[in-house]
Amino acid sequence: MFNSLSDRLTATFKNLRGKGRLTEADVDATVREIRRALLDADVAVPVVREFTGQVRERALGAEVSGALNPSQQIVKIVNEELVEILGGETRRIRKAKTGPTIIMLAGLQGAGKTTLAGKLAKWLKGQGHSPILVACDLQRPNAVTQLQVVGQRAGVPVFAPHPGATSELEHPAGDPVAVARAGVEEARQKLHDVVIVDTAGRLGVDADMMEQARQIRRAIVPNEVLFVIDAMIGQDAVNTAMAFDEGVNFTGVVLSKLDGDARGGAALSVASVTGKPVMFASTGEGVDDFEMFHPDRMASRILDMGDVLTLIEQAEKSWDKDEAARMAKKFADQEDFTLDDFLAQMQQIRNMGSMKKMLMMMPGAQNIRQQLEQFDEREIDRVEAIVRSMTPHERLAPKIINGSRRARIARGSGVHVSEVNGLLERFGQAQKMMKKMAQGGGMPGMPGMPGMGGGGGARKGAKSAPKKKARSGNPAKAAQELRDAEARRATAAKALPTGASFGQQGGDFDPSQMNLPKGFDKFLGK
Repeated sequence: MFNSLSDRLTATFKNLRGKGRLTEADVDATVREIRRALLDADVAVPVVREFTGQVRERALGAEVSGALNPSQQIVKIVNEELVEILGGETRRIRKAKTGPTIIMLAGLQGAGKTTLAGKLAKWLKGQGHSPILVACDLQRPNAVTQLQVVGQRAGVPVFAPHPGATSELEHPAGDPVAVARAGVEEARQKLHDVVIVDTAGRLGVDADMMEQARQIRRAIVPNEVLFVIDAMIGQDAVNTAMAFDEGVNFTGVVLSKLDGDARGGAALSVASVTGKPVMFASTGEGVDDFEMFHPDRMASRILDMGDVLTLIEQAEKSWDKDEAARMAKKFADQEDFTLDDFLAQMQQIRNMGSMKKMLMMMPGAQNIRQQLEQFDEREIDRVEAIVRSMTPHERLAPKIINGSRRARIARGSGVHVSEVNGLLERFGQAQKMMKKMAQGGGMPGMPGMPGMGGGGGARKGAKSAPKKKARSGNPAKAAQELRDAEARRATAAKALPTGASFGQQGGDFDPSQMNLPKGFDKFLGK
Protein backbone atom coordinates (compact mmCIF):
# COMPACT_ATOMS: atom_id res chain seq x y z
CA MET A 1 0.00 0.00 0.00
CA PHE A 2 2.72 2.49 0.97
CA ASN A 3 5.47 1.26 -1.36
CA SER A 4 5.45 4.35 -3.58
CA LEU A 5 5.43 6.75 -0.64
CA SER A 6 8.16 4.79 1.13
CA ASP A 7 10.36 4.82 -1.99
CA ARG A 8 9.96 8.59 -2.41
CA LEU A 9 10.76 9.36 1.21
CA THR A 10 13.74 7.00 1.18
CA ALA A 11 15.15 8.72 -1.91
CA THR A 12 14.63 12.11 -0.26
CA PHE A 13 16.54 11.17 2.89
CA LYS A 14 19.43 9.77 0.85
CA ASN A 15 20.27 13.30 -0.26
CA LEU A 16 20.81 14.34 3.37
CA ARG A 17 23.30 11.63 4.28
CA GLY A 18 26.85 12.65 4.92
CA LYS A 19 26.04 16.33 5.54
CA GLY A 20 27.46 17.57 8.82
CA ARG A 21 25.34 20.72 8.70
CA LEU A 22 22.01 21.42 7.03
CA THR A 23 21.32 24.82 5.53
CA GLU A 24 17.87 26.36 5.18
CA ALA A 25 18.03 25.53 1.48
CA ASP A 26 18.63 21.85 2.32
CA VAL A 27 15.62 21.82 4.64
CA ASP A 28 13.39 23.57 2.08
CA ALA A 29 14.39 21.10 -0.64
CA THR A 30 13.68 18.15 1.67
CA VAL A 31 10.29 19.52 2.75
CA ARG A 32 9.40 20.19 -0.90
CA GLU A 33 10.13 16.56 -1.83
CA ILE A 34 8.14 15.30 1.17
CA ARG A 35 5.21 17.46 0.08
CA ARG A 36 5.32 16.01 -3.44
CA ALA A 37 5.54 12.46 -2.10
CA LEU A 38 2.50 12.94 0.14
CA LEU A 39 0.43 14.58 -2.59
CA ASP A 40 1.32 11.76 -5.00
CA ALA A 41 0.10 9.32 -2.33
CA ASP A 42 -3.34 11.01 -2.36
CA VAL A 43 -2.98 12.48 1.12
CA ALA A 44 -5.48 15.32 1.67
CA VAL A 45 -4.04 18.77 0.90
CA PRO A 46 -4.81 20.29 4.36
CA VAL A 47 -3.04 17.35 6.01
CA VAL A 48 0.00 17.77 3.73
CA ARG A 49 0.14 21.49 4.45
CA GLU A 50 0.01 21.00 8.20
CA PHE A 51 2.48 18.10 8.15
CA THR A 52 5.16 19.84 6.06
CA GLY A 53 4.74 23.04 8.06
CA GLN A 54 5.48 21.20 11.30
CA VAL A 55 8.46 19.36 9.79
CA ARG A 56 9.97 22.58 8.42
CA GLU A 57 9.51 24.47 11.68
CA ARG A 58 11.15 21.73 13.72
CA ALA A 59 13.90 21.11 11.13
CA LEU A 60 14.99 24.74 11.28
CA GLY A 61 14.95 24.72 15.08
CA ALA A 62 17.58 23.98 17.68
CA GLU A 63 16.93 20.23 17.83
CA VAL A 64 18.49 19.82 14.35
CA SER A 65 21.11 22.56 14.37
CA GLY A 66 22.57 21.23 17.63
CA ALA A 67 22.36 17.55 16.70
CA LEU A 68 25.44 15.42 16.09
CA ASN A 69 23.81 13.95 12.97
CA PRO A 70 21.32 16.44 11.45
CA SER A 71 20.13 14.08 8.69
CA GLN A 72 19.12 11.40 11.20
CA GLN A 73 17.42 14.07 13.28
CA ILE A 74 15.30 15.05 10.24
CA VAL A 75 14.23 11.41 9.85
CA LYS A 76 13.33 11.34 13.56
CA ILE A 77 11.18 14.45 13.14
CA VAL A 78 9.38 13.05 10.08
CA ASN A 79 8.75 9.79 11.95
CA GLU A 80 7.27 11.61 14.95
CA GLU A 81 5.03 13.78 12.78
CA LEU A 82 3.85 10.72 10.82
CA VAL A 83 2.90 9.03 14.09
CA GLU A 84 0.99 12.16 15.06
CA ILE A 85 -1.14 12.39 11.90
CA LEU A 86 -1.82 8.66 12.08
CA GLY A 87 -3.45 9.12 15.48
CA GLY A 88 -0.60 9.48 17.95
CA GLU A 89 -1.11 6.33 20.00
CA THR A 90 -2.82 2.94 19.81
CA ARG A 91 -6.50 3.10 20.76
CA ARG A 92 -8.17 -0.01 22.13
CA ILE A 93 -11.86 -0.91 22.28
CA ARG A 94 -13.80 0.71 25.09
CA LYS A 95 -15.56 -2.07 26.97
CA ALA A 96 -18.96 -1.83 28.65
CA LYS A 97 -18.99 -1.69 32.45
CA THR A 98 -22.05 -3.94 32.60
CA GLY A 99 -23.56 -6.20 29.98
CA PRO A 100 -22.11 -6.93 26.55
CA THR A 101 -19.80 -4.50 24.72
CA ILE A 102 -21.69 -3.29 21.64
CA ILE A 103 -19.77 -2.45 18.45
CA MET A 104 -21.62 -0.95 15.48
CA LEU A 105 -20.08 -0.95 11.99
CA ALA A 106 -20.87 1.78 9.46
CA GLY A 107 -19.57 2.67 6.00
CA LEU A 108 -20.21 2.71 2.28
CA GLN A 109 -21.30 -0.37 0.36
CA GLY A 110 -18.27 -2.21 -0.96
CA ALA A 111 -15.96 -0.98 1.81
CA GLY A 112 -15.82 -4.50 3.26
CA LYS A 113 -17.98 -4.13 6.40
CA THR A 114 -19.48 -7.63 6.35
CA THR A 115 -16.16 -9.41 5.81
CA LEU A 116 -14.52 -7.18 8.39
CA ALA A 117 -17.25 -8.02 10.92
CA GLY A 118 -16.15 -11.67 10.74
CA LYS A 119 -12.47 -10.74 11.00
CA LEU A 120 -13.11 -8.55 14.05
CA ALA A 121 -15.16 -11.32 15.67
CA LYS A 122 -12.39 -13.87 15.04
CA TRP A 123 -9.78 -11.48 16.46
CA LEU A 124 -11.90 -10.82 19.58
CA LYS A 125 -12.45 -14.56 20.02
CA GLY A 126 -8.67 -15.01 19.97
CA GLN A 127 -8.48 -12.39 22.75
CA GLY A 128 -10.66 -14.57 24.96
CA HIS A 129 -14.05 -12.94 24.25
CA SER A 130 -17.33 -14.56 23.19
CA PRO A 131 -18.66 -12.38 20.32
CA ILE A 132 -21.90 -12.64 18.35
CA LEU A 133 -22.65 -11.09 14.94
CA VAL A 134 -25.97 -9.35 14.26
CA ALA A 135 -27.18 -9.08 10.63
CA CYS A 136 -28.84 -5.66 10.23
CA ASP A 137 -28.02 -5.18 6.54
CA LEU A 138 -31.37 -6.23 5.09
CA GLN A 139 -31.15 -4.07 1.94
CA ARG A 140 -28.15 -5.46 0.06
CA PRO A 141 -28.97 -8.72 -1.73
CA ASN A 142 -27.64 -11.78 0.12
CA ALA A 143 -25.84 -9.63 2.73
CA VAL A 144 -27.31 -11.76 5.53
CA THR A 145 -26.15 -14.97 3.83
CA GLN A 146 -22.67 -13.52 3.39
CA LEU A 147 -22.47 -12.64 7.09
CA GLN A 148 -23.56 -16.17 8.01
CA VAL A 149 -20.81 -17.65 5.82
CA VAL A 150 -18.20 -15.28 7.29
CA GLY A 151 -19.40 -16.08 10.81
CA GLN A 152 -19.07 -19.80 10.12
CA ARG A 153 -15.48 -19.34 8.92
CA ALA A 154 -14.68 -17.30 12.02
CA GLY A 155 -16.38 -19.84 14.30
CA VAL A 156 -18.74 -17.18 15.67
CA PRO A 157 -22.58 -17.37 15.94
CA VAL A 158 -24.73 -15.05 13.82
CA PHE A 159 -28.11 -13.61 14.87
CA ALA A 160 -30.17 -13.28 11.68
CA PRO A 161 -33.97 -13.49 12.22
CA HIS A 162 -34.68 -12.10 8.72
CA PRO A 163 -33.10 -13.35 5.46
CA GLY A 164 -33.01 -9.84 3.93
CA ALA A 165 -33.31 -9.03 0.24
CA THR A 166 -32.32 -11.66 -2.33
CA SER A 167 -32.44 -9.32 -5.37
CA GLU A 168 -32.22 -5.62 -6.20
CA LEU A 169 -35.98 -5.45 -6.96
CA GLU A 170 -37.12 -7.15 -3.77
CA HIS A 171 -38.21 -4.95 -0.90
CA PRO A 172 -36.45 -6.14 2.25
CA ALA A 173 -38.53 -7.68 4.99
CA GLY A 174 -37.86 -6.80 8.59
CA ASP A 175 -36.84 -3.68 10.48
CA PRO A 176 -33.04 -3.25 10.91
CA VAL A 177 -33.56 -1.25 14.12
CA ALA A 178 -35.68 -4.00 15.65
CA VAL A 179 -33.13 -6.65 14.58
CA ALA A 180 -30.31 -4.69 16.22
CA ARG A 181 -32.28 -4.34 19.46
CA ALA A 182 -33.21 -8.04 19.45
CA GLY A 183 -29.59 -9.01 18.71
CA VAL A 184 -28.34 -7.19 21.81
CA GLU A 185 -31.02 -8.92 23.91
CA GLU A 186 -29.99 -12.29 22.42
CA ALA A 187 -26.39 -11.62 23.46
CA ARG A 188 -27.48 -10.86 27.03
CA GLN A 189 -29.53 -14.03 27.30
CA LYS A 190 -26.79 -16.28 25.87
CA LEU A 191 -24.00 -14.53 27.80
CA HIS A 192 -22.01 -13.17 24.84
CA ASP A 193 -19.73 -10.36 26.03
CA VAL A 194 -19.35 -8.63 22.63
CA VAL A 195 -22.03 -7.77 20.02
CA ILE A 196 -20.94 -6.73 16.52
CA VAL A 197 -23.76 -5.11 14.51
CA ASP A 198 -23.34 -5.12 10.71
CA THR A 199 -25.38 -2.25 9.21
CA ALA A 200 -26.42 -1.46 5.64
CA GLY A 201 -24.25 0.56 3.27
CA ARG A 202 -24.97 2.44 0.04
CA LEU A 203 -23.10 3.26 -3.12
CA GLY A 204 -22.97 6.87 -1.94
CA VAL A 205 -23.70 8.96 1.15
CA ASP A 206 -27.46 9.62 1.32
CA ALA A 207 -29.95 10.87 3.90
CA ASP A 208 -31.94 7.61 4.19
CA MET A 209 -28.85 5.58 5.02
CA MET A 210 -27.69 8.07 7.63
CA GLU A 211 -31.11 8.24 9.25
CA GLN A 212 -31.30 4.45 9.51
CA ALA A 213 -27.79 4.32 11.04
CA ARG A 214 -28.75 7.05 13.53
CA GLN A 215 -31.88 5.12 14.56
CA ILE A 216 -29.84 1.95 15.13
CA ARG A 217 -27.34 3.90 17.20
CA ARG A 218 -30.07 5.42 19.37
CA ALA A 219 -31.72 2.01 19.84
CA ILE A 220 -28.65 0.02 20.98
CA VAL A 221 -26.37 2.79 22.39
CA PRO A 222 -23.09 1.19 21.20
CA ASN A 223 -19.82 1.50 23.08
CA GLU A 224 -17.97 1.87 19.77
CA VAL A 225 -19.12 2.99 16.32
CA LEU A 226 -16.44 1.95 13.84
CA PHE A 227 -16.34 3.58 10.43
CA VAL A 228 -15.06 1.08 7.85
CA ILE A 229 -13.33 2.79 4.94
CA ASP A 230 -11.67 1.40 1.85
CA ALA A 231 -8.00 2.44 2.02
CA MET A 232 -7.88 2.53 -1.79
CA ILE A 233 -10.44 5.31 -2.46
CA GLY A 234 -7.91 8.15 -2.30
CA GLN A 235 -8.85 11.82 -1.84
CA ASP A 236 -12.58 11.10 -1.50
CA ALA A 237 -11.87 9.34 1.79
CA VAL A 238 -11.86 12.65 3.67
CA ASN A 239 -15.27 13.80 2.38
CA THR A 240 -16.84 10.40 3.08
CA ALA A 241 -15.34 10.25 6.58
CA MET A 242 -16.56 13.74 7.46
CA ALA A 243 -20.09 12.93 6.20
CA PHE A 244 -20.26 9.79 8.35
CA ASP A 245 -18.80 11.59 11.34
CA GLU A 246 -21.54 14.21 11.08
CA GLY A 247 -24.21 11.54 10.50
CA VAL A 248 -23.40 8.85 13.09
CA ASN A 249 -20.54 10.40 15.10
CA PHE A 250 -18.26 7.38 14.83
CA THR A 251 -15.65 6.76 17.51
CA GLY A 252 -12.96 4.98 15.49
CA VAL A 253 -11.84 4.05 11.99
CA VAL A 254 -11.10 0.66 10.44
CA LEU A 255 -9.04 0.56 7.25
CA SER A 256 -9.95 -2.25 4.86
CA LYS A 257 -7.96 -3.47 1.83
CA LEU A 258 -4.68 -2.19 3.25
CA ASP A 259 -2.93 -4.88 1.23
CA GLY A 260 -3.97 -3.24 -2.06
CA ASP A 261 -1.67 -1.53 -4.52
CA ALA A 262 -3.26 1.94 -4.27
CA ARG A 263 -1.38 4.91 -2.85
CA GLY A 264 -2.82 4.75 0.67
CA GLY A 265 -3.50 8.42 1.31
CA ALA A 266 -6.73 7.58 3.14
CA ALA A 267 -4.80 6.12 6.07
CA LEU A 268 -2.77 9.30 6.42
CA SER A 269 -5.76 11.64 6.06
CA VAL A 270 -8.78 10.32 7.95
CA ALA A 271 -7.37 10.34 11.47
CA SER A 272 -5.93 13.83 11.09
CA VAL A 273 -9.03 15.41 9.49
CA THR A 274 -11.70 13.80 11.69
CA GLY A 275 -9.73 13.60 14.92
CA LYS A 276 -10.93 9.98 15.32
CA PRO A 277 -8.26 7.27 15.70
CA VAL A 278 -7.59 4.42 13.27
CA MET A 279 -8.14 1.36 15.45
CA PHE A 280 -7.88 -1.66 13.14
CA ALA A 281 -6.64 -2.61 9.68
CA SER A 282 -7.58 -5.41 7.30
CA THR A 283 -4.45 -6.66 5.54
CA GLY A 284 -5.71 -9.45 3.27
CA GLU A 285 -8.59 -11.63 2.17
CA GLY A 286 -8.27 -14.33 4.85
CA VAL A 287 -10.29 -14.22 8.05
CA ASP A 288 -7.01 -13.95 10.02
CA ASP A 289 -5.66 -11.02 7.96
CA PHE A 290 -6.64 -8.47 10.57
CA GLU A 291 -4.59 -6.52 13.08
CA MET A 292 -4.74 -3.69 15.57
CA PHE A 293 -3.50 -0.41 14.11
CA HIS A 294 -0.39 0.98 15.81
CA PRO A 295 0.49 4.49 14.49
CA ASP A 296 4.14 4.22 15.53
CA ARG A 297 4.59 0.85 13.80
CA MET A 298 2.84 2.02 10.64
CA ALA A 299 5.09 5.10 10.52
CA SER A 300 8.12 2.80 10.84
CA ARG A 301 6.86 0.70 7.91
CA ILE A 302 6.38 3.80 5.75
CA LEU A 303 9.91 4.98 6.55
CA ASP A 304 11.32 1.48 5.85
CA MET A 305 12.43 1.03 9.45
CA GLY A 306 10.54 -2.25 9.71
CA ASP A 307 7.92 -3.48 12.15
CA VAL A 308 9.75 -5.98 14.31
CA LEU A 309 7.26 -5.74 17.21
CA THR A 310 4.37 -6.97 15.04
CA LEU A 311 6.63 -9.72 13.72
CA ILE A 312 7.43 -10.81 17.29
CA GLU A 313 3.74 -10.77 18.25
CA GLN A 314 2.87 -12.99 15.27
CA ALA A 315 5.65 -15.39 16.24
CA GLU A 316 4.51 -15.57 19.86
CA LYS A 317 0.91 -16.19 18.78
CA SER A 318 1.67 -19.01 16.34
CA TRP A 319 4.90 -20.51 17.72
CA ASP A 320 4.69 -23.93 19.35
CA LYS A 321 6.30 -23.42 22.76
CA ASP A 322 6.91 -27.16 23.31
CA GLU A 323 8.69 -27.43 19.96
CA ALA A 324 10.74 -24.32 20.75
CA ALA A 325 11.74 -25.77 24.13
CA ARG A 326 12.72 -29.06 22.47
CA MET A 327 14.92 -27.26 19.96
CA ALA A 328 16.50 -25.12 22.68
CA LYS A 329 17.40 -28.23 24.70
CA LYS A 330 18.80 -29.92 21.62
CA PHE A 331 20.80 -26.81 20.83
CA ALA A 332 22.17 -26.63 24.39
CA ASP A 333 23.08 -30.35 24.38
CA GLN A 334 25.02 -29.82 21.11
CA GLU A 335 23.01 -32.49 19.30
CA ASP A 336 23.02 -32.60 15.50
CA PHE A 337 20.49 -30.46 13.65
CA THR A 338 18.57 -32.95 11.47
CA LEU A 339 16.26 -32.64 8.48
CA ASP A 340 13.36 -33.51 10.79
CA ASP A 341 14.25 -30.46 12.87
CA PHE A 342 14.54 -28.43 9.68
CA LEU A 343 11.06 -29.56 8.60
CA ALA A 344 9.59 -28.74 12.02
CA GLN A 345 11.08 -25.23 11.90
CA MET A 346 9.67 -24.65 8.42
CA GLN A 347 6.20 -25.65 9.61
CA GLN A 348 6.53 -23.20 12.51
CA ILE A 349 7.35 -20.41 10.07
CA ARG A 350 4.43 -21.35 7.83
CA ASN A 351 2.06 -21.05 10.79
CA MET A 352 3.05 -17.38 11.08
CA GLY A 353 1.52 -16.57 7.69
CA SER A 354 2.85 -15.21 4.43
CA MET A 355 6.64 -15.30 4.11
CA LYS A 356 6.58 -12.16 1.97
CA LYS A 357 4.64 -10.19 4.58
CA MET A 358 7.03 -11.27 7.33
CA LEU A 359 10.14 -10.35 5.34
CA MET A 360 8.62 -6.98 4.38
CA MET A 361 8.41 -6.16 8.11
CA MET A 362 12.20 -6.31 8.40
CA PRO A 363 14.15 -3.02 8.41
CA GLY A 364 15.47 -2.11 4.96
CA ALA A 365 13.09 -4.51 3.20
CA GLN A 366 12.10 -1.86 0.64
CA ASN A 367 15.57 -2.12 -0.87
CA ILE A 368 15.00 -5.77 -1.78
CA ARG A 369 11.27 -5.45 -2.46
CA GLN A 370 11.64 -6.57 -6.07
CA GLN A 371 13.31 -9.83 -5.02
CA LEU A 372 10.69 -10.39 -2.32
CA GLU A 373 7.84 -9.81 -4.76
CA GLN A 374 9.35 -12.42 -7.08
CA PHE A 375 9.63 -14.92 -4.24
CA ASP A 376 7.28 -17.86 -4.82
CA GLU A 377 5.51 -18.97 -1.63
CA ARG A 378 5.18 -22.43 -3.21
CA GLU A 379 8.96 -22.83 -2.89
CA ILE A 380 8.35 -23.77 0.76
CA ASP A 381 5.91 -26.48 -0.38
CA ARG A 382 8.55 -27.89 -2.75
CA VAL A 383 11.18 -27.96 0.01
CA GLU A 384 8.75 -29.71 2.34
CA ALA A 385 7.91 -32.25 -0.39
CA ILE A 386 11.61 -33.02 -0.87
CA VAL A 387 12.18 -33.65 2.85
CA ARG A 388 9.02 -35.76 3.18
CA SER A 389 10.19 -37.93 0.24
CA MET A 390 13.20 -39.03 2.30
CA THR A 391 13.21 -42.05 4.59
CA PRO A 392 13.46 -41.46 8.37
CA HIS A 393 17.05 -42.69 8.31
CA GLU A 394 17.96 -40.30 5.46
CA ARG A 395 16.58 -37.37 7.42
CA LEU A 396 18.74 -38.30 10.42
CA ALA A 397 21.89 -38.98 8.36
CA PRO A 398 21.73 -36.99 5.10
CA LYS A 399 25.33 -37.97 4.28
CA ILE A 400 24.11 -41.38 3.12
CA ILE A 401 22.02 -39.79 0.35
CA ASN A 402 23.97 -40.80 -2.77
CA GLY A 403 23.11 -40.29 -6.43
CA SER A 404 20.48 -43.03 -6.71
CA ARG A 405 18.77 -41.88 -3.51
CA ARG A 406 18.71 -38.29 -4.77
CA ALA A 407 17.08 -39.43 -8.01
CA ARG A 408 14.45 -41.35 -6.04
CA ILE A 409 13.76 -38.35 -3.78
CA ALA A 410 13.44 -36.06 -6.81
CA ARG A 411 10.92 -38.41 -8.45
CA GLY A 412 8.94 -38.72 -5.23
CA SER A 413 8.70 -34.97 -4.70
CA GLY A 414 8.19 -34.03 -8.37
CA VAL A 415 11.31 -31.84 -8.65
CA HIS A 416 14.64 -31.95 -10.48
CA VAL A 417 17.68 -33.62 -8.91
CA SER A 418 19.43 -30.23 -8.93
CA GLU A 419 16.82 -28.90 -6.47
CA VAL A 420 17.49 -31.84 -4.13
CA ASN A 421 21.22 -31.15 -4.41
CA GLY A 422 20.69 -27.46 -3.64
CA LEU A 423 18.57 -28.20 -0.57
CA LEU A 424 21.12 -30.68 0.82
CA GLU A 425 23.94 -28.21 0.24
CA ARG A 426 22.08 -25.40 2.02
CA PHE A 427 21.13 -27.76 4.85
CA GLY A 428 24.76 -28.80 5.26
CA GLN A 429 25.80 -25.17 5.66
CA ALA A 430 22.99 -24.58 8.18
CA GLN A 431 24.01 -27.68 10.11
CA LYS A 432 27.63 -26.48 10.36
CA MET A 433 26.49 -23.03 11.48
CA MET A 434 24.19 -24.48 14.17
CA LYS A 435 26.98 -26.75 15.42
CA LYS A 436 29.41 -23.84 15.62
CA MET A 437 26.91 -21.75 17.56
CA ALA A 438 26.16 -24.61 19.96
CA GLN A 439 29.90 -25.04 20.63
CA GLY A 440 30.16 -21.38 21.62
CA GLY A 441 31.65 -20.05 18.43
CA GLY A 442 28.64 -17.89 17.65
CA MET A 443 27.77 -16.73 14.18
CA PRO A 444 30.71 -16.25 11.79
CA GLY A 445 32.46 -13.08 12.80
CA MET A 446 30.58 -12.91 16.14
CA PRO A 447 31.66 -13.78 19.72
CA GLY A 448 30.35 -16.93 21.39
CA MET A 449 26.80 -16.91 22.69
CA PRO A 450 26.37 -16.58 26.47
CA GLY A 451 25.31 -19.82 28.15
CA MET A 452 26.39 -21.96 25.18
CA GLY A 453 29.93 -22.68 26.33
CA GLY A 454 31.52 -19.62 24.77
CA GLY A 455 31.12 -17.40 27.83
CA GLY A 456 30.63 -14.45 25.50
CA GLY A 457 34.29 -14.47 24.54
CA ALA A 458 36.79 -16.42 22.47
CA ARG A 459 36.71 -20.21 22.54
CA LYS A 460 39.16 -22.05 24.71
CA GLY A 461 42.18 -23.09 22.74
CA ALA A 462 41.57 -20.56 19.97
CA LYS A 463 44.61 -18.78 18.59
CA SER A 464 45.26 -15.40 20.13
CA ALA A 465 45.02 -12.33 17.94
CA PRO A 466 48.28 -11.32 16.28
CA LYS A 467 50.17 -8.61 18.05
CA LYS A 468 50.13 -5.16 16.54
CA LYS A 469 53.24 -4.51 14.51
CA ALA A 470 55.48 -1.85 16.00
CA ARG A 471 55.88 1.32 13.97
CA SER A 472 59.25 1.91 12.33
CA GLY A 473 61.68 4.36 13.88
CA ASN A 474 62.40 5.86 10.45
CA PRO A 475 60.11 8.97 10.11
CA ALA A 476 59.66 8.55 6.34
CA LYS A 477 58.94 4.83 6.66
CA ALA A 478 56.57 5.42 9.60
CA ALA A 479 54.63 8.01 7.58
CA GLN A 480 54.31 5.55 4.66
CA GLU A 481 53.07 2.81 7.04
CA LEU A 482 50.46 5.23 8.43
CA ARG A 483 49.24 6.06 4.89
CA ASP A 484 49.01 2.34 4.04
CA ALA A 485 47.01 1.66 7.20
CA GLU A 486 44.59 4.49 6.38
CA ALA A 487 44.12 3.12 2.85
CA ARG A 488 43.35 -0.36 4.21
CA ARG A 489 40.77 1.05 6.65
CA ALA A 490 39.09 3.04 3.86
CA THR A 491 38.91 -0.07 1.65
CA ALA A 492 37.44 -2.13 4.50
CA ALA A 493 34.85 0.57 5.27
CA LYS A 494 33.63 0.55 1.67
CA ALA A 495 33.22 -3.22 1.77
CA LEU A 496 31.04 -3.21 4.90
CA PRO A 497 27.30 -3.81 4.27
CA THR A 498 24.82 -1.30 5.65
CA GLY A 499 21.20 -1.44 6.75
CA ALA A 500 18.29 0.69 5.59
CA SER A 501 18.91 3.77 3.46
CA PHE A 502 18.73 5.96 6.52
CA GLY A 503 19.20 5.58 10.26
CA GLN A 504 22.87 4.61 9.72
CA GLN A 505 25.60 6.32 7.77
CA GLY A 506 26.59 4.46 4.64
CA GLY A 507 25.31 3.21 1.34
CA ASP A 508 22.18 1.32 0.40
CA PHE A 509 21.42 -2.20 1.52
CA ASP A 510 22.66 -4.72 -1.02
CA PRO A 511 22.19 -8.46 -0.35
CA SER A 512 25.15 -9.26 -2.61
CA GLN A 513 27.47 -7.51 -0.12
CA MET A 514 26.43 -9.77 2.72
CA ASN A 515 27.97 -13.14 3.54
CA LEU A 516 24.72 -15.02 2.87
CA PRO A 517 24.51 -18.82 2.52
CA LYS A 518 24.91 -20.13 -0.97
CA GLY A 519 21.59 -20.32 -2.78
CA PHE A 520 19.88 -17.63 -0.64
CA ASP A 521 19.41 -15.45 -3.72
CA LYS A 522 17.32 -18.28 -5.19
CA PHE A 523 15.32 -18.40 -1.94
CA LEU A 524 14.50 -14.72 -2.44
CA GLY A 525 13.42 -15.44 -5.98
CA LYS A 526 16.29 -13.46 -7.48
